[in-house]
Amino acid sequence: MSIQLAAPPRGILLDIEGTTSSIAFVHDVMFPFALEHLDAFLQSQFERPDVRGACEQIAQDAGMESLSVWSVRQSECSPRQLVADEVRRLMADDVKATGLKSLQGLVWEDGFHSGVLKAHVFDDVLPAIRGWRERGLDVRIYSSGSIAAQKLFFGHLESAGDCLSLFTGHYDTTIGGKKDPDSYTRLAADWGIQPEQILFISDVAAELQAAGTAGLQTLASVRPGNAALPDESSFAQISSFDQVPC
Repeated sequence: MSIQLAAPPRGILLDIEGTTSSIAFVHDVMFPFALEHLDAFLQSQFERPDVRGACEQIAQDAGMESLSVWSVRQSECSPRQLVADEVRRLMADDVKATGLKSLQGLVWEDGFHSGVLKAHVFDDVLPAIRGWRERGLDVRIYSSGSIAAQKLFFGHLESAGDCLSLFTGHYDTTIGGKKDPDSYTRLAADWGIQPEQILFISDVAAELQAAGTAGLQTLASVRPGNAALPDESSFAQISSFDQVPC
């Protein structure tokens, strides 16, 4: 069955995990890499300003005024150990916290730059995005992963190397949570186009619902390994970007 959009979009907004890349790659490769290298990374890089900034955000995400206050309240643990323990807890619970995502991105940076990590995208993704760009569409990413991590990901693809030039913008949870309609309103305002001129593609029903509430057009990504959409979902579904009517 062909898919009909309410109006031709000017911009396409893409999720990563379960949409452009497999959930298995993120969960079976990237997350274990971050956990395996976390302690050594914090030990050697803890005083770097960007690392300290991510750790401060982790403390604030945990409800603390600062990392130093947290350390005083948990005097039996060093600040570095507090951060490491909290990262493991958040990852075990699959929490999409801003500080966690920032620190993960910094750990992954070492892996991508060393060549140990190379990112996966589905075979249909890059040809489709190139076609959209040729037709004048603006393509951007919105992921719970940090903007820095997004750029590392698309800058180190196993199949095509650096493809960052395909995207004109990146958004993460600093603009708001992906299940909050207000995030998409702010995102459209930053983009400079009307919400209804944006097509958002994601595998998560709650994200699609939030985007639709904000006025965006939506398509549900159904890929191997994705969680099933709720039975009551009414989103148009695609299994390949070839099916996007743009």
